[in-house]
Amino acid sequence: MSTNATSSRPAAEPDSRQPGSGNVVDRGALSLSAGLLLGGQLLYILITQFHAGGDANDHREIFIHYAGSGDWKGVHVGQFLAMTMMVAGLVVFGSALMPALKGRATAAMSAVAKSASTLAGVALALYAALQAVDGVGNQQVDAAWEHATGVDKTARFASAEAMRWLEWGTRSYHDYALGLALIGFAFAAAAVGRLVVPNGVAWLMAASGVAYLAQGWVVGIQGFSVADSNLIVAAWVLSLAWMGWLVAATRRRAV
Repeated sequence: MSTNATSSRPAAEPDSRQPGSGNVVDRGALSLSAGLLLGGQLLYILITQFHAGGDANDHREIFIHYAGSGDWKGVHVGQFLAMTMMVAGLVVFGSALMPALKGRATAAMSAVAKSASTLAGVALALYAALQAVDGVGNQQVDAAWEHATGVDKTARFASAEAMRWLEWGTRSYHDYALGLALIGFAFAAAAVGRLVVPNGVAWLMAASGVAYLAQGWVVGIQGFSVADSNLIVAAWVLSLAWMGWLVAATRRRAV
């Protein structure tokens, strides 16, 4: 009797947290990615506070600040290292989700996750180019303009503005690539289900991706305007929210 009763019960739904359920994730990798993401974002925000300030679109004024900044190159190297941490965290995040995507999601969703990882790599490459333009080129041309005299000063200022506009373009496409990568990872996170990644993390990740896409558009049109600054802060707040949530979730489920 007891055997028949047991066999007549409906099978339990697979638990995405258990091996063999067809929705397995690498918990260690997921926890590592959460730490890299949050640590990289916090480091980026901290280092950026040491960046020379002023009205970034007032070129004559801001170029003087940039030319005289003693920690200019160090700040930009630090920002690059922080961005590298964040991108590494995104790639590890996608790698951690991939087994679950193969087990549960469609082939199209697996392709989305792979594309997001590729876009994250593109974003890092564009950021390296950005820091070469900004962290090295900008200060060199700004210093050359500041110390020039006579007719040469006008030509040097034109060179400095050309370098600045190159920075706008590189920053714009970096933001596009990073924004699309975040949205792709958000779809992948939603596809594997809330037992793996909380739904709120996926929604906030997607929202931060949209904020980066908006930054890319604004920088390409207006440069480093007030609107761009507001979008930067919005992206930071949204990113800290989902990254912190992801850290908390991975620690709680590891216990």
